[in-house]
Amino acid sequence: MKSVGQDSLKTRRTLSVQGRSYEYFSLAEAARTIGDISRLPVSLKVLLENVLRFEDGKAYTVDDAKAIAGWLEKASSTREVPFKPARILMQDFTGVPAVVDLAAMRDGILRLGGSPAKVNPLVPVDLVIDHSVMVDYFATADSQQKNVGVEFERNAERYAFLRWGQTAFDSFKVVPPGTGICHQVNLEYLAQAVWTAELDGKSYAYPDTLYGTDSHTTMVNGLGVLGWGVGGIEAEAAMLGQPIAMLIPDVIGFRLRGRLPEGTTATDLVLTVTQMLRKKGVVGKFVEFFGPGLAELSLADRATIANMAPEYGATCGFFPVDKVTLDYLHLSGRDTARIALVEAYCKAQGLWSDASTPEPVFTDTLDLDLSTVQPSLAGPKRPQDRVLLKDAAPAFKAELTKSLGVPANDVGMKAAVAGKNYEITHGDVVIAAITSCTNTSNPNVMVAAGLVARKARALGLTPKPWVKTSLAPGSQVVTEYLDKAGLSADLDAIGFNTVGYGCTTCIGNSGPLDEAIADAIEDNRLVAVSVLSGNRNFEGRVHPNVRANYLASPPLVVAYALLGKMTEDITTAVIGTSKDGKPVHLKDLWPTNKEIAEVVGASLSREQFLKRYAEVFKGPKQWQAIEVAAGSDTYSWSDGSTYVKNPPYFEGITMEPAPVSDITGARILAVLGDSITTDHISPAGNIRKNSPAGEYLSERQIPQKDFNSYGARRGNHEVMMRGTFANIRIRNEMVPGVEGGITKHLPSGQQMPIYDAAMRYKAEGVPLVVIGGKEYGTGSSRDWAAKGTMLLGARAVIAESFERIHRSNLVGMGVLPLTFKEGMDRKSLGLTGEELLDVIGLDALSPRMDLSLVIHRPNGKVDTVPVLCRVDTLDEVSYYRHGGILQYVLRGMAKAA
Repeated sequence: MKSVGQDSLKTRRTLSVQGRSYEYFSLAEAARTIGDISRLPVSLKVLLENVLRFEDGKAYTVDDAKAIAGWLEKASSTREVPFKPARILMQDFTGVPAVVDLAAMRDGILRLGGSPAKVNPLVPVDLVIDHSVMVDYFATADSQQKNVGVEFERNAERYAFLRWGQTAFDSFKVVPPGTGICHQVNLEYLAQAVWTAELDGKSYAYPDTLYGTDSHTTMVNGLGVLGWGVGGIEAEAAMLGQPIAMLIPDVIGFRLRGRLPEGTTATDLVLTVTQMLRKKGVVGKFVEFFGPGLAELSLADRATIANMAPEYGATCGFFPVDKVTLDYLHLSGRDTARIALVEAYCKAQGLWSDASTPEPVFTDTLDLDLSTVQPSLAGPKRPQDRVLLKDAAPAFKAELTKSLGVPANDVGMKAAVAGKNYEITHGDVVIAAITSCTNTSNPNVMVAAGLVARKARALGLTPKPWVKTSLAPGSQVVTEYLDKAGLSADLDAIGFNTVGYGCTTCIGNSGPLDEAIADAIEDNRLVAVSVLSGNRNFEGRVHPNVRANYLASPPLVVAYALLGKMTEDITTAVIGTSKDGKPVHLKDLWPTNKEIAEVVGASLSREQFLKRYAEVFKGPKQWQAIEVAAGSDTYSWSDGSTYVKNPPYFEGITMEPAPVSDITGARILAVLGDSITTDHISPAGNIRKNSPAGEYLSERQIPQKDFNSYGARRGNHEVMMRGTFANIRIRNEMVPGVEGGITKHLPSGQQMPIYDAAMRYKAEGVPLVVIGGKEYGTGSSRDWAAKGTMLLGARAVIAESFERIHRSNLVGMGVLPLTFKEGMDRKSLGLTGEELLDVIGLDALSPRMDLSLVIHRPNGKVDTVPVLCRVDTLDEVSYYRHGGILQYVLRGMAKAA
């Protein structure tokens, strides 16, 4: 916090905690002027405090504060307010391009006559390197060591660049590889629940809030920390002091009551919650959990639910601070003085929750009796597609001939695997991975997995030979308590050796399958299955050879590795045969809730957190050995680098932006269907050799084994723009029956990769438009989905609806998001991709205005229909007029100089 506002409402007060004084901005005092806020949702109280603290009569006004209090009248609002988070959290896939952009902005401000030192974070920034480790080695004692070695070989350029950034930018810290997943490190160490800062010789206390460049930033909502995922471009603007305007959201209250029944896990609960909220429709809304059931959930259970806010579509999934929060802060090694401050501050501000807290007013509510939760999976393509465990096998068989496209006559076919003594068929599980922040942060489900492994080991069971097994803990603390409980040895014995500390299979870093298995899948077009304890199972994400992906609790991941197939009912099937020849069923392996609780209680301690986080910024020897480039305000770009390149966003930038003009004569680059994810638009996984990105790397003498992934190469715009719309499962309706990033160039009619067509249109001077369906941009807060779209030459994306983050990212990159009016879509308008389009009315752009879409059809007919401009706020109008948020901020910095 670099400054506070003018405090027109006179709300600044002093709070004394354990002999130390803190300045804070009192919500109770504000209520004397703006009205009673006692039943305002806690998440909105946090937004209100943010306005009070920065109120300056300009960007933040008293009217903003009154608007938040006035939300209570209708439990909804159309008013926008600014928001500045206390800090920024990044992971390396999104963090590297963000640092690349900052470095490029330093070059850009020189072109405008400003000082590079002006481009510097104004709030604390933590970057956790967690997305680069891949599962190349598995099921051996040295898997982790070998994977770390390969990771550093592959990512030397990126890591050297981040080491430079660590020295070049103020308030920028890097948590090295091998520490854990950013969201778990955030939950266990970085987050404080109440943040403090020194200003003008005084200590200030205020809510811990953040933006994260990963959609699962919401995991920390379980700790009472308000934050959510944004694109890298939005995070960069925030770290440079730019308030981000947002509509005061609807808040959906989710009442929890009862307690989970025997045999269920937090994973079953979160899959149930996700399905309920996705059905409800909470995109762009806050979800706040309340009710007596909160007392039955551990902090880790709450974090599990909060983590999957992107999957249920909400901006956040917020849990207020209570005694459970304080207990977790103590367990995880937080300073006792900070814990005392959290309690005192939250009680003083009305942010505390207990049995006497009045029930907040909500826009709407849902209710869940925890005792009704049943064991579940989600799949085969979306996290909201929950299926009861007992129904999973028949549901999968039905999907085989429906969405997965297997002819009924081929369902039972078997394929030989070269050099092996077994065959594989549709529905065989080839990947079983305990991975992802969602579940590896939760000791109960991790211990449950260990206990299933222990019982399987004792009975002599092992995974089927075609299953690739892996364990990627979210932090080193997980290893501490698994070791203490003796469960690491049990997991190792059945192939779940630790492969690394990071986001692996869930992000697509699952590594290669055995070559013979991969060949059998490809040659016979088998529908192989993965079972993972993650949060994402979108098409093409986990592995290019795996078409069906199921989210499951860690103990179920172990069980499915043993069963080896999705076509049998795991609740009744014989999972294996014991050493003494007896059939083993799931009930023989599954631990009781009491067993789990006893092991967790005996093996998890505060000392483990203190030990593992004592030197969190030190890193392994490979990190320490990286030479840091000599200190310089600007980065020395290497023309030969295939990982880090100076992006073109600021080339030719002038102090004043060019006037906004209508889009005329645009061609359609792609016509896409519903639920197009950011994985479809900008994949993070493998780079195929015969793809435009693969050809680019091959031309630069990079062997295929060193292609790495799209995620790892996000610092190179040349790779990423070639990878835009390159997902192997994306379907462009302009080329029916074809999968992958293919389109039709017009008027030639030639089919070609989308990148090649875009470059041809660019050479011809033709602007482009992308057409989409419902929920366009679902998934991760992937800024490259917007950056790549812009670099391909797309001026607008017209869809039925947008996921919140992607819509914002498009505006941030100067791409116009438009939605069809109610009752209209690409089909009702007969859009085939052969049309020419105009978008008229941009010279008078204002938030959420109607614009005219002029459709020039091949037969000469011209239709004009209204479309809604989804540039939602006045600030976003400014960003769009400047060509993007970074250009807007950069020009402001140069003028301030």
